[in-house]
Amino acid sequence: MLPQEIIRAKRDGRTLQSHEIAGFIAGLTSGSVSEGQAAALAMAIFHKGMQRDEAVALTLAMRDSGEVLDWSDLPGPTTDKHSTGGIGDNVSLVLAPIVAACGAYVPMISGRGLGHTGGTLDKMDSIPGYVSQPDNVLFRKAVREAGCAIIGQTAALAPADKRLYAIRDVTATVESIPLITASILSKKLAAGLQSLVLDVKVGNGAFMERSRDAAALARSLVEVANGAGLRTTALITAMNEPLASAAGNAVEVANAVEFLTGRRRDPRLEKVTLALCAEMLLSAGLASSQADGLAQAREALESGRATERFARMVRALGGPSDFIERYETYLPRAPEERVVTAPRDGYVAQIATRELGLAVVGLGGGRTNPGEAIDHAVGLSRLLPLGAEVRAGEPLAIVHARTAADADAAAAAVMAAHSIGDSRSAAKDPVVRRITPDR
Repeated sequence: MLPQEIIRAKRDGRTLQSHEIAGFIAGLTSGSVSEGQAAALAMAIFHKGMQRDEAVALTLAMRDSGEVLDWSDLPGPTTDKHSTGGIGDNVSLVLAPIVAACGAYVPMISGRGLGHTGGTLDKMDSIPGYVSQPDNVLFRKAVREAGCAIIGQTAALAPADKRLYAIRDVTATVESIPLITASILSKKLAAGLQSLVLDVKVGNGAFMERSRDAAALARSLVEVANGAGLRTTALITAMNEPLASAAGNAVEVANAVEFLTGRRRDPRLEKVTLALCAEMLLSAGLASSQADGLAQAREALESGRATERFARMVRALGGPSDFIERYETYLPRAPEERVVTAPRDGYVAQIATRELGLAVVGLGGGRTNPGEAIDHAVGLSRLLPLGAEVRAGEPLAIVHARTAADADAAAAAVMAAHSIGDSRSAAKDPVVRRITPDR
């Protein structure tokens, strides 16, 4: 069938057949389907949705558009985690080495920033010398030596997704549940995993702001993944405030190193990270219960074994051998720093989290066009959590910018994103709900 007929069929609400989906994705991979046609189908799917079997077919077609890895030669289980994206979400950087230190192998294929959210791959690119898109030989070497490797999609892995991912970013089709589902899972299936845990964000800094939408996405991911043969569960976690106290690229890497070494651990980041680690260890068969997985993850963190795994990974992928010890020297720093101060005494009552992400994009730390270069040095640090007490003139955040004008604009955005109240709101558990195939 012609690509335009497949677009027409979905536009009119018809359920697509597996062979139609496979043919369209094959054309996207070969170039016989244009970016305009792919954008049109993405918009049709955005408005008309997909049935579960359509989403499974789309996921498998994108997986099969390139190479599928095989890790059967490793002496332990292969597992991974994926987040749907948030602000200050550097979980992957600390989770992968923690889980690796517990005996699993984590071949983590990550993406770049999408919309207002940061990308794990962009963060890793802040590390000088780090090869974020290695060939398979180096990728396998790093996974075997360190137990984990955080990389980007190579040309051989799910190339159809890589092309569609960039198109979605600039055509207002990011929030489609079946497209998010297929994008995430095609990469994970191509990575040859045995199990997967999803971190589905909900709140004003997430793509899914409403609880029902986040639950629908989590169920879609779990059902489609298991339908495609990958053992998967999900946690829904809160994103009504930045997860870490930093948002950007280099600033989040610094935050991750401080977390691993114990120099500074943001409480919400610790809670979400360890919960996801426990879920991964349980799914991988390395823990007998979530409590056992939590205890193992905490011991790997506190003992320093996770830090050592992170250092191994950075070294194996071309980064500095003494990165942990000298990360502040190696990471790029923006020339302008601007302290944003509280206008009055009180407590942080509300944070427009998405606006903080857009402020980072405005500084140059994110993209407005596919393939656009970003500034790894810019971002926000020392962000306060909800409920934090502040005095007039005390810092709400620090802006790291390339120019004074950029710093002024970002500082105004940060100020506008914060509301100061007279009373402290009760702290809420950032882990909202667990989704399994039977729930």
